[in-house]
Amino acid sequence: MTKDNLRGAFEAAVRAADPALCVAQALPPRPKGRVIVIGAGKAAAQMAAAVEAQWEGPLCGLVITRYGHAEGITLRDIELVEAAHPVPDAAGLAATRKMMDLLQGLTPDDLVLSLISGGGSALLCQPLEGLSLEEKQGVTRALLDSGATIGEMNVIRQRLSQVKGGRLAAIAAPAKLVTLFISDVPGDAAETVASGPTVEIPPHGESAEVILKRYGITPSAEVAAALASSASQLPKTGPLEARMIASPQISLEAAARYLEGRGYHTMILSDRIEGEAREAGKVLAAIAMGAGGFAKRPLALLSGGETSVTVRAKGRGGRNAEFALGAAIALRGAKGISGLAADTDGVDGTEDNAGAYFDCGSFDAIQRAGIDPFAALNGNDAWGAFHAVDQLLVTGPTGTNVNDLRIFLIDA
Repeated sequence: MTKDNLRGAFEAAVRAADPALCVAQALPPRPKGRVIVIGAGKAAAQMAAAVEAQWEGPLCGLVITRYGHAEGITLRDIELVEAAHPVPDAAGLAATRKMMDLLQGLTPDDLVLSLISGGGSALLCQPLEGLSLEEKQGVTRALLDSGATIGEMNVIRQRLSQVKGGRLAAIAAPAKLVTLFISDVPGDAAETVASGPTVEIPPHGESAEVILKRYGITPSAEVAAALASSASQLPKTGPLEARMIASPQISLEAAARYLEGRGYHTMILSDRIEGEAREAGKVLAAIAMGAGGFAKRPLALLSGGETSVTVRAKGRGGRNAEFALGAAIALRGAKGISGLAADTDGVDGTEDNAGAYFDCGSFDAIQRAGIDPFAALNGNDAWGAFHAVDQLLVTGPTGTNVNDLRIFLIDA
């Protein structure tokens, strides 16, 4: 029953971010001129399908989504391309170039409808002139392994791209540009979702160079030259229309309502928790164990955000499985607490699971399966630990992405 409640809350969170509902409620009026639909992200295919369901032609455009995230989607007028995530590939490069070409020669009577969701940073790939795809891939891998936050990564991505950081908006001018966002970032800042290709970027407090140095990343000569060039400076686009149509907070509230309907008191701790995944798991487990002092039972504690993983070894597992293993280690010896950590897009990192269930008995169960939980955590092999005890949550791609959902149920 507890696992059913956790799964049901996850599904309620995903439903709240369903593009079929969110997009239909946010579409702008049709323009006098042409409509060009562009987009990128893990929900891009579903968002484009929602546009076509609401608007008869003529439409044209192109959206890019992650491999495997367009299953069952057939578009009438908008081209759909699948590409790699989280490290960009040649398919994303070619599709982005084609998207840029679609935005040439527009007029003020035309409308560019931009559909942006999490994952778009990798899928929209057009490095600065003189910078190769291989160089961009190398920087991306180094950042992913470093433990850098999504905001820090995006500062660097924006500086090294021909389309991020408002540059795609500059290409679309003078057409009217409206962006519909499904947020997967802490704080729901539009400029952070997919590295803000169609919004103006406010000044950052830190430079790309400072961030790279912080994480011990030495850029290649080509990357260093690109960062130092005037071409890396972000454009001033002026005010642009952006509509946030789904977000982590909205989905957290939907999950809380689901659990309240099953008798739980609920508390949403935050929708913007960041930091090392394993440490966040331990900290939130400690809060759950001490919850008797500040809330009634049964209690559900919910949080969202995007943690990070510093890759130290070659095991398997994304940030949610690593969060769950950190929590399971902290909960050993406790009673009456169970939980779930999962990515609402249905894919935790590069594995086949959305996340993992955990409870006070997970530590002992993993040990009985012949795995040392501490060694698994140190080896970045949380997937292997939870796979051994059948505690992985496997959903397949959900068609949306409002970042991570973490739930602790306190029943004792």
